[in-house]
Amino acid sequence: MTTAIPAEAARPARTPRPTTTPPRRRPRRHRPSAWAYAAPALLVYTGFLVYPALQSVYLSLTSWDGITPDKEFVGLDNYRHLADDPVIGTAVRNNLLWTLVTILLPMLLGLALALALNSRLVRGRSFLRTVFYAPAVLPLVSVATIWGWLYNPTDGAINEALTTLGLEALTHAWLGDDSTALWATMVPAVWVRTGFPLLLYLAALQGIPRELHESAAMDGANAWQRFRHVTLPGLRPTNHIVLALSLIESFKVFDLIYALTYGGPGRSTQVLGTWMYFNVFQYYQSGYGAAIAVVITLVAVFVGIPYVLSQTKD
Repeated sequence: MTTAIPAEAARPARTPRPTTTPPRRRPRRHRPSAWAYAAPALLVYTGFLVYPALQSVYLSLTSWDGITPDKEFVGLDNYRHLADDPVIGTAVRNNLLWTLVTILLPMLLGLALALALNSRLVRGRSFLRTVFYAPAVLPLVSVATIWGWLYNPTDGAINEALTTLGLEALTHAWLGDDSTALWATMVPAVWVRTGFPLLLYLAALQGIPRELHESAAMDGANAWQRFRHVTLPGLRPTNHIVLALSLIESFKVFDLIYALTYGGPGRSTQVLGTWMYFNVFQYYQSGYGAAIAVVITLVAVFVGIPYVLSQTKD
């Protein structure tokens, strides 16, 4: 006798699916925002850069003498006076000439030295790098003192060397003649500024794969063709950096001119930076000096914008 098994009992029992409970959310801890981390730096930046800059803009709209508390608001009179000031024309011309010389010569000399030091044929490259870069770390006042001794018209090394070589007719009061004073101040500027592009160009040259030069040589390219079609394209980003930073630095020139010639003889070597200083601290025309400072800042910002934009591109 067989017993009938119900159909429900004959089916295999289904395994119940495990019920998944969503994980409990941990209580969200209070995390400071990015502004909280940036706040100390922003406070320092605002207190030491933004506020003085805004204060300078305000002073440029006044006739303040820098001593009395009274500041008479004169609007744009100081800026209008810039167009009538004959020294401003000399200063702008000197700034442009200074910028042209102290950018092109250090760039060319730095590139030439970098190419030489990048060659395996040169011995003592580490020592030579130190020698060529050493002037760049010297304080500009020290540089001016050294070159002031060299340019001394009575017992300076330059005139002494010319006399020893029988070229006494070429001895000159280099810093005392308005026809040579500005050019004489450019020599130490070039001497100081060559080390910076030298290091940048040397690093860029070492980043260019040697296989590119070897392939170009195997294809029959000579040294000039390899330099033009392989080296120069690899140096293009470095050229942008050196040019932009050198432009900004050139428009802020003050130390060498002030320490070597004091803006003289006469006013032949005045630049915008020294003329601003004289108006503020000697002629007690702080409002007018602030207007010159604002112009210098605007020029530096305008020159620096292309560099900033090139560095922020993806």
